[in-house]
Formats: sequence, structure tokens, C-alpha cells
Amino acid sequence: QVQLVESGGGLVQPGGSLRVSCAASGSIFKIYAMGWYRQASGKQREMVAVFTSSGSTNYASSVKDRFTISRDSTRNTVYLQMNTLKPEDTAVYYCYARIQQSRYSAETNDYWGRGTQVTVSS
Repeated sequence: QVQLVESGGGLVQPGGSLRVSCAASGSIFKIYAMGWYRQASGKQREMVAVFTSSGSTNYASSVKDRFTISRDSTRNTVYLQMNTLKPEDTAVYYCYARIQQSRYSAETNDYWGRGTQVTVSS
């Protein structure tokens, strides 16, 4: 089994910064993609920033130049540094990963963390 555990959410004032982390653990042979989605109250879940299977990064246009995704592959961990936060960034941030669990099977599965709340408010 695979677990994704997020940490680092909280309350921050507009213009402030916050970093969230996500660590993947369990039966992992290879991580193909990993990153962050968010879901604001009453809205659909949306991609924020991800490392793709090719190793490149994708950002939502609304966060580009403010958020930075990084990773520590040795620890199966991704980070999201969020700067110049705005009230509209308020959401539950979910970690996502596409993982191949076994070297004997090419099958991959998508996993989600439970989410961490980020609230931007004065």
C-alpha cells in the first residue's frame, strides 16, 4: 500500500508565504508523477503544480511566478513553496502521485493524500 502525507498548511495573511510538504511511503518502485492539487469550497479540484512523468513541471497560470514546486527524490517528497499568497489561494491542498509499485508489473496507480488546509486571510 502507498500513503501520501501532507504537512505544513495553516493560516497566513495576504502577501505572506507558506510551504507545504508531501511524503510518499509504502510499496513504491517508481514515482512517475507527483504534485499538488487544490480544492476551494464549492469549487472543483484543480491542478496547482506537478512534476510530470518526463520530469518537467506544470503550473496553473494563477500560481505561476508565485508558487514553486520542488522535490527530494531520495525521500519521495515534494514541496510547494507558496509566496505572495492571496485570499483566492484558500483551499484544501492535496498531494497527488502516480506510482508503480512493483518492478515486475508496469501497472501504475494514482494516489491522493488527505489534504491540508491553507487559509489566506487577514
